[in-house]
Amino acid sequence: MVVSVDVKHVFKHPIELVVQTHFTKYPSEREKHVLRIDVLEHKIDFLKGTDYRRRLAVCDNVLPRLLRKINALNEKTIVLEEETWLNTISGCLHIKSRNVTWEKYATMKEESHFFPHPENTNWTQFEQHGSIEVQGLGTMGRVLELFARQFLYAGVKRSLFIMEQELKDRCSQNEEVPS
Repeated sequence: MVVSVDVKHVFKHPIELVVQTHFTKYPSEREKHVLRIDVLEHKIDFLKGTDYRRRLAVCDNVLPRLLRKINALNEKTIVLEEETWLNTISGCLHIKSRNVTWEKYATMKEESHFFPHPENTNWTQFEQHGSIEVQGLGTMGRVLELFARQFLYAGVKRSLFIMEQELKDRCSQNEEVPS
């Protein structure tokens, strides 16, 4: 069975600031479970107006101890891969993320979009679809999927909170700069 999560959010900030904040929000004191971000690839095509990045996020394994009693799940860290395509002309950002750790047992995918809000171009619309499917673990796989759904919801809420706080900090820093 596949469990999925869909989220929509409006950032009341211009897309350029939101995109910049996305790329720099981790690692952060606000999210201690993201240990580091490794940039594997970064290409800019000025003719097409695209900025492509492939990054790995190395994170603490936050699975509960009960689930970590399963040997395959008892990893110290987990790795997620993120690919991003920024259209430098429109400012729209498309993101695809997937799990690297446990990929032979589970498939976690997220697809996200940041784009100017249709009613107010000074705001940014965010839409995300995430899914998780666990294979080959029987009933325990279903338990993991249900945990994963709650984990995805909590992760999205935490990520949105961090983004909003980072945006608030950046805006207040800009206001403090004398003209």
